[in-house]
Amino acid sequence: MISGTVVKSTGSWYNVRTDDTRKVLQCRIVGKFRLEDVPMTNPVAVGDRVEVQPEGEDRGLIKKILPRENYVVRQSPRRKHDLHLLAANIDQAVLITTIVQPDLKPGFIDRFLVMTERDEIPVTIVFNKADVYATEDLERFLEMKDIYGKIGYGILLSSVPEKSGLEAFREILKDKTTLMSGQSGVGKSSLVNAIQPQLELRTGEISDYSGKGQHTTTFAEMLELDFGGYIIDTPGIKTLGFNDRDKANIAHSFREFFALSSECRFGGACLHRDEPGCAVHEALRRGEVSELRYSNYLALLAEVEDQNYWERRRDF
Repeated sequence: MISGTVVKSTGSWYNVRTDDTRKVLQCRIVGKFRLEDVPMTNPVAVGDRVEVQPEGEDRGLIKKILPRENYVVRQSPRRKHDLHLLAANIDQAVLITTIVQPDLKPGFIDRFLVMTERDEIPVTIVFNKADVYATEDLERFLEMKDIYGKIGYGILLSSVPEKSGLEAFREILKDKTTLMSGQSGVGKSSLVNAIQPQLELRTGEISDYSGKGQHTTTFAEMLELDFGGYIIDTPGIKTLGFNDRDKANIAHSFREFFALSSECRFGGACLHRDEPGCAVHEALRRGEVSELRYSNYLALLAEVEDQNYWERRRDF
């Protein structure tokens, strides 16, 4: 048995880089692996540390997944009641977004942050394509920078054609294992190619019909950076479904709400909606909490309740 790290997932096969020789073996999984008894579409993630039984020169069987330091999951895009593992054992996450081309979706940002907040994974939000921002777009960026910067998330403005923000982007990635994600069409591949041309990641265009990006990354893959560190490149996401059934988990994943919850009359049980003595409501009235974040929070709660409603209906 040898140990290694999963560096690519194609659905049914996993490429594992061995610790001793750094040779990459194409592996299958044996048996059933589960994550906290929740159904998953992919029980093994890029970044997982595994034990492999070799089969011949370049193949093997994954026999064991070693304990994870952390992991990031999303709702499966095909089966909404299942989870899809995006990555495991990461140092940080970088979310690539834009203000325009495609248009900014603040709800997408908060959904992503809920996924990483459970394990307190540091996140930097990169607003790319600054070269196409009009004056009102730059004002929107400054608004987003104020909202997310003051609650502790890293913020970067970048442009590949203007070569702005590239050195800072490089320093963020240096010597870290980074999950990199974003909506389709935000320029994720172009941004990585600008600081690491040897990777030659495929880039795509915005669809004239839908205004959305086209998928260019097909499978999650760990890529080595020659200046130190790794990125886990994930397929561009068009929509980010959400299936955390525990409303308290959502409340705790909005970090500024969680910090205030000890002052709520009902403490950690407060959902910050209609409860009396809610410290989040008071902070909202004083302008100390973002109305945008609060609106996105309420939308997530409503989505979870709607899912639970239809599940209860199926019980009859």
